[in-house]
Amino acid sequence: MSNDTFAALAESLQQDKLVALCTVIAGPHPGATMLVWPGGVTKGDLGSPDITRFALDQAQGLLEEQKTARVSFDPDGGEHSELFIEVFPPLPKMIIVGAVHVAQHLITLAGMLGFHTIVVDPRTAFATPERFAHADRLLADWPQEVLSPADFNESTCVVALSHDEKLDNPVLKLALESPCLYVGALGSRKTHARRSVSLREMGVSDEQLSRIHSPIGLDLGGRRPEEIALAIMAQIVAVRNGVNASRGEGPKSQGPKSQG
Repeated sequence: MSNDTFAALAESLQQDKLVALCTVIAGPHPGATMLVWPGGVTKGDLGSPDITRFALDQAQGLLEEQKTARVSFDPDGGEHSELFIEVFPPLPKMIIVGAVHVAQHLITLAGMLGFHTIVVDPRTAFATPERFAHADRLLADWPQEVLSPADFNESTCVVALSHDEKLDNPVLKLALESPCLYVGALGSRKTHARRSVSLREMGVSDEQLSRIHSPIGLDLGGRRPEEIALAIMAQIVAVRNGVNASRGEGPKSQGPKSQG
């Protein structure tokens, strides 16, 4: 790996950006490396245009799946090559809007699964260090003041729990305009219908709206805050593992609309 390629890889890892490293491990150009980012941006080449194009195509699919793989290249009349494509996903992160009871339990579950957790809520009566000492970050401020597009990447999960459109919708808009892994919002179908109207007025497309899991979580039949948190976490795990995570009819209650 050249110094320039190594430096570019290190910078992507430091900035928590999704990137793939393609390396020729057998064939006419052993040791050749190339970096690939989402959108087809590359750095370096693998010794020939054909194998470089092949690696780019393979890497794009693996980046979408966030999977590492060994692949074979057998061009017509050419020499067989083996490539190792290693995908470096961003660290898993969960942004929770609303310092409610469900959030307290969800943070515990998310932490067990390796998520960096961020809670955002300007309501200082709810967003207290005592209630959220187990969160990695507690932002007692308006989401639009403390979050930006840079906070959302392919490993980010967004969970809107506040039941307040002034809090939830700005974050949902940012999430839906990003490549984040999961977007979910607490509330009934009637609530989600009203939310969708507001988000469309903010410029969110119907295609983007279809990414929202609402009502949120898998249907586990639970009503208590900890059970709702488990249903949400189960759905996130399913999405992360590429499993169908449709919700079904869902629990009978989405929890109280105002929680302290």
